[in-house]
Amino acid sequence: MVYHIPWIYTPVRSVLAIWHQLTKAEIPELAKCSVLMRDRSRVEDTIYAMQRAGAGRLQVISDFDMTLTRFAHNGKRVPTTHNILDHRLLIDEDCSKKIRELLNTYYPIEIDAGRSAEDKLPLMVEWWTQVHELLIQQRIRKELLAQAVKESSTMLREGYKVFFDRLTEQQVPLLIFSAGVGDVLEEVIRQNNVFHPNVHIISNYMDFDQAGVLRAFQGQLIHTFNKREGALSHASGLRVLQGRPNVLLLGDSLGDLTMADGVSEHQNILTIGFLNDQMDERKELYVKSFDVVLVKDETMEVPNAILKYITSSTDNKLDA
Repeated sequence: MVYHIPWIYTPVRSVLAIWHQLTKAEIPELAKCSVLMRDRSRVEDTIYAMQRAGAGRLQVISDFDMTLTRFAHNGKRVPTTHNILDHRLLIDEDCSKKIRELLNTYYPIEIDAGRSAEDKLPLMVEWWTQVHELLIQQRIRKELLAQAVKESSTMLREGYKVFFDRLTEQQVPLLIFSAGVGDVLEEVIRQNNVFHPNVHIISNYMDFDQAGVLRAFQGQLIHTFNKREGALSHASGLRVLQGRPNVLLLGDSLGDLTMADGVSEHQNILTIGFLNDQMDERKELYVKSFDVVLVKDETMEVPNAILKYITSSTDNKLDA
C-alpha cells in the first residue's frame, strides 16, 4: 500500500519558509496597539537572525533624552539633561528665561515634519551653541550637578532597570549617543544605579577648570542632526563594539537613525523609534523611517521583550 503525504511534494523553498514561519520571533508585545510596523515580517526576520547570532554578536545603540528617559509623566514634560541645568543652584533667573525662549523657538523646528534635516541642521547648531554659551557664562560648579539631578523631576522609562541589567548580564555593550549634556546624563543613570561597566557614552561634556567651574564644552558639538559624524569619528575608538555586527537602535528623532553609521560590516540593524509628540503629523514619516514605532509609550516594555528574545537561549534555533 502506498501512502501519499502531501507535504512531501511541496517545493523545498516552501517547506523552509513554513519552518521559518514556525520558528521566527514570537513576541506578543509587538501586538500592542501602540506599536506600528511598516513590515512586520521583516521585523520578525531581523529579530530571528539576531537571536540565531546570539548576544555575543549584539550591541545596543540608544539616544538618551526622551528615549531612555520619559517624555512626560502625569501630563507634565520630563526634563532633558539640558533642562535639568535650569536649576536655581546653577543658573540665574535671566539665564533660565533665555534658555526657555530658545527652547520655544527651536524645538518646534526640530520636530517639524515639513522641514528636511538639511534645513534644520544649521538652526540646531545655533540653538545648542547659544545654550552652551549661556551656561558657560553662569560659571556652573561641578560639585552642584548631583544635587540638581537629585532635585529634578527627571525619570527613566518604566522598565529601565530590566533593560540595563539584562544588557550587563549578557555582556552586551550599550552605547548611549546623546546630544544632551554628558555630565548630567552620567549622574542620572548613576543615581538610578544602572551605570554599569558595559555602558559607554558619547555626548557633550563640560570642561571644568581646576576649581571645578565650567569654562567650556569639550570637543565637537553634538546635536540632533549630526550624530552620523559623531558615530563615524568615535567608531574606531570603541573597540568593545568591534565584532558585533548586529545592532538594536533606539531613538526618538529621525536624526537618531544615523547613530549606527559607524558600525563596520553590520549584518542586521533593527531600529525602534519613540514617537512622543505631534503623533498625527509625524506618524507616517516615522513608520517609513523606523522598523518599529512606539506611539506615546512611556515604557521599555517592547524593547525589553525584543532584547529578551534575542539574548535568550531557546530550543527553536536552526542548526548552523
